[in-house]
Amino acid sequence: MTELLEHAGAAGLGAVLLRPIRAHAFEMCVERLAAAIRLGVYPSGSPLPPERDLAARLGVSRATLREAIAALRSAGMVSTTRGRGGRTTVEYTLPEPGTPGPGWVAERRSELVESLAFRRIVEPGACYVAACRSLGTEDRERLVQCEREVREAPDNAAHRQADSRLHLAIAAASGSRMLIEAVTDVQSALHEMLLAIPVLGRNITHSSRQHSAIVSAILKHHPEAARRAMEQHCDDTAALLSGLLGLPVDEHTTTPVEGS
Repeated sequence: MTELLEHAGAAGLGAVLLRPIRAHAFEMCVERLAAAIRLGVYPSGSPLPPERDLAARLGVSRATLREAIAALRSAGMVSTTRGRGGRTTVEYTLPEPGTPGPGWVAERRSELVESLAFRRIVEPGACYVAACRSLGTEDRERLVQCEREVREAPDNAAHRQADSRLHLAIAAASGSRMLIEAVTDVQSALHEMLLAIPVLGRNITHSSRQHSAIVSAILKHHPEAARRAMEQHCDDTAALLSGLLGLPVDEHTTTPVEGS
């Protein structure tokens, strides 16, 4: 689906994830907009929200926002048309999964291991909190829509971004700003790792069943079931990544660890 997720309900993921910046305004503005584009919050071919709205969400001046967008434009991630009806359009094309850069894993081994271990704590926690809440219509519809988009993704690149959006939607349903920020960070790291391995049909089928179970548990207000389902999902993904990227694994938790 190429339609901007921003329009799925009164408040899309962009409105939830693009939070005010506290320091290093220009650099953080570039980082957050780039992450939203890479993770598919703003898919290729879709427009970014108007400058006034983005500046307000990020808590930066429009001058700073324009500089950040210019940086994204220089990186080939967006293009801008001027004049009446002008807009900034996402031009980012997701790399084909399974094509990591040379030496990438070895150079960042410690960081990858830590991010997977952190994910095992943060994402199940977000599921638990979300399942404990009385979710509004927007949150419920967003979860259902994002889960469906993962199942119905037309190709590997679309699937990768739809998968990220679902996990971000779960974080948004927790209602916790700190959880949203933590899950956004771990999903950014996970996104890079998953791009570095081949797409495996059997894994996608299994993962889709887990996604369905997680969303169902959240919507039915079963926090323990939601937490356990996400723990298993995280463990399975970590085991796959560890095997294909050569990271060490804790035999008791299947979570990658250092020093093995």
